[in-house]
Amino acid sequence: MKTSDFDYELPEELIAQTPVEPRDHSRLLVYHRGDGSVEHRHFYDLVDYLRPGDALVINDTKVIPARLLGVKEDTGVPVEVLLLRRINTTDWEALVRPGRRLKPGAWCSFGDGALQCEMLENVEEIGGRIVRFHFDGVFEEILDRLGEMPLPPYIHEKLQDATRYQTVYARQEGSAAAPTAGLHFTPELLRRIREKGIEIIPVLLHVGLGTFRPVKEEDVDQHVMHSEYCEITEASAQALNRIRAAGGRIVCVGTTSVRTLETLATPDGVIHPGARDTAIFIRPGTPIRAVDALITNFHLPQSTLLMLISALMGREEALRVYRLAVQERYRFFSFGDAMMIDAECREIYEATRGAEHAAPQGTD
Repeated sequence: MKTSDFDYELPEELIAQTPVEPRDHSRLLVYHRGDGSVEHRHFYDLVDYLRPGDALVINDTKVIPARLLGVKEDTGVPVEVLLLRRINTTDWEALVRPGRRLKPGAWCSFGDGALQCEMLENVEEIGGRIVRFHFDGVFEEILDRLGEMPLPPYIHEKLQDATRYQTVYARQEGSAAAPTAGLHFTPELLRRIREKGIEIIPVLLHVGLGTFRPVKEEDVDQHVMHSEYCEITEASAQALNRIRAAGGRIVCVGTTSVRTLETLATPDGVIHPGARDTAIFIRPGTPIRAVDALITNFHLPQSTLLMLISALMGREEALRVYRLAVQERYRFFSFGDAMMIDAECREIYEATRGAEHAAPQGTD
């Protein structure tokens, strides 16, 4: 399987630069896996495709203002540090620029010295560094004051309201990027979903930029995912297993929710509580064990996220539907429109259980 097998043509003007207002007025393409049919709706129509007794799985991670702009202390050269993953109270994995000037041992300063950063060691797999912060006070408060929201590089317009890059249910700080499928929900839409008899169940995956790393290897199987922290509580696991046993569907909001469930599910589809780092790479041939349907945005060509949805609907079907979305002028990527892959997990499991590639279950 080649990376180039997941390419498609996307006009630049279809890359959304700003979010739709209100949130739930974005468009929604509904793909029915059973017969391959497609419907064109709006996101506020989502409730029509959920059934009483279903579970809607959300990722309640919260994006931190992870982009720090400052100077190299000895030269005054402008620098950027982008926080990816917290290691302990002072140390982080980070991307740094300019990398050739920020070797281990270099020091940076932010906010006229309110926050200092020491380069510790290289992290080859991300092309970044382990960095250590030195500060007085509460780090989170300093970061809120000095940091910026880390928007993806394909968004060129300044975000006027930082809350639009957070879901309305964001709760647990730790992500370097938003779980963007959740950006379409409003409190009112969530209320309507609950009133229909659908349980909304949180899981957690702190999104790192590794999810969006370009696949540089032509052989897809050679790509190595960067690990991210995920967690399912005992209460969420019990609720999901109860709903599934009763015949309800597990409807995931976003690829991060899929990766969390598939990391902590056993081959029989039972979801277990736990907290761990995951490097699971879901692509065509990976058995899908615990997911019935998916709500997601439209993803970059040749990305691991496009490969993930291809595991649920097939590569050729995914590309066919993406070409249709381009033809219908859907908006793409983080602030773009949404798609629902409406399927039963039994259909997906039957299509993937004989696959050659087993699903990697992450790393502790």
